[in-house]
Amino acid sequence: MSVSFDFSGKTVFISGGTSGINLGIGEGFAAAGAKVFVISRSQDKVDAAVASIKAAGAEAADGLSADVRDHDAVKAAFQACAERFGEIDVLISGAAGNFPAKANQISSNGFRAVLEIDVLGTHHVMTAAYPHLKKPGASVINISAPQAVVPMVAQVHVCAAKAGVDMITKVLALEWGPEGIRINSVIPGPIEDTEGMRRLAPSEDGMERVRHTVPLRRNGQAVDIARMCMFLSSEEASYVSGVIVPVDGAWYLGGVGTALEATLKDLETHK
Repeated sequence: MSVSFDFSGKTVFISGGTSGINLGIGEGFAAAGAKVFVISRSQDKVDAAVASIKAAGAEAADGLSADVRDHDAVKAAFQACAERFGEIDVLISGAAGNFPAKANQISSNGFRAVLEIDVLGTHHVMTAAYPHLKKPGASVINISAPQAVVPMVAQVHVCAAKAGVDMITKVLALEWGPEGIRINSVIPGPIEDTEGMRRLAPSEDGMERVRHTVPLRRNGQAVDIARMCMFLSSEEASYVSGVIVPVDGAWYLGGVGTALEATLKDLETHK
């Protein structure tokens, strides 16, 4: 990717940073010279992500396995990052859970699991990060989803969870703003080559139906989200806080609310 941002000497912490969109964000910051620290539940995935981020050009990279639902584990990871790299300049909170199911099909445990990963996990990441954030100057970005703002068939659990994440963004922008910490949410649209898209559109026909609902008539790439995160974390966005930014080719303005309904037969076929 071409690099138009310079994060040399900056420390970037990414929760859920070992795959998909979040790994792409890590590689984007790495290519811009940052030091990158990632966490996810699997140490094997952490090790692979650290190697990939180093290969992308990071000044340094490291990580630990930690489940965002475990506050003590998350606090330990932030402490390890601070000891290795110092104050955190950029925090990306991206851990998430999802599976397609209509409301009457979701168990209490399944609904709770998504809320715990997305909402409770975001709370854990935010509060564990706070002592280590650069004050003033830190940029915090929560990775949200279209479900936060548009009702979507078979996604009631994710709609509830991501709406909660965006409200965390807005409240903390008020509470932490006086200390010079900026907090925003980024809403990715349909992004190619991610686990989320493979779950929601497991065939090429399903993927094409999703593309057709995007006004730009294409799905995005992880680099599109990385660039927005780098912009929001740069001096060019130094007066931007408390906003929810879709990066989705105007998807949320059009057919996103019913797009998944068109793929339900596809999902049933590929079970």
